[in-house]
Amino acid sequence: MDAFLAVASRREVRRYADRPIPPEVERRILEAGRVSGSSRNKQPWRFVVLERRETIERAAEAVWAADNVLGAALVVGLVVAGKGPVSFDAGRAAQNMMLAAWNDGIGSCPNGITNPDACRTAVRAGDEEQVATLVSFGFPAHPRDPRRRSPEEWVERADRRPFDEVVEFL
Repeated sequence: MDAFLAVASRREVRRYADRPIPPEVERRILEAGRVSGSSRNKQPWRFVVLERRETIERAAEAVWAADNVLGAALVVGLVVAGKGPVSFDAGRAAQNMMLAAWNDGIGSCPNGITNPDACRTAVRAGDEEQVATLVSFGFPAHPRDPRRRSPEEWVERADRRPFDEVVEFL
């Protein structure tokens, strides 16, 4: 998929089909996060794949919308440690994973954490670590075809502030 089409057409997916993600696709998603850029190449992250149902349920209790996590075929905790722009770096890794997933027709949603301590416990993060986000992945319950519109049409349909309100030239 064209990179700009992927960026323009990707939307959060919160309802997933009951269908597993093939192992080679899961690996590509995780590799996309692993090769993300980071400040000073510190790579301040770990990606914790939640596989056991009890772990997924405990993690789901610590986010804003538990159903996003409970219905996913793949749940990844982005755990960070250290000083500096670690949250920014985690966001870069999460976005890479979500775009790689979308390239294979897999939807995703970053999940905001309401209870950081419970989430850290669920993913077995250390005392010096924090969970930047939990990203849920799965084939969309309602399939979407990004190629049905041009990137420009996707941009036009996006519910975003107008370009001139966001971009400033000095």
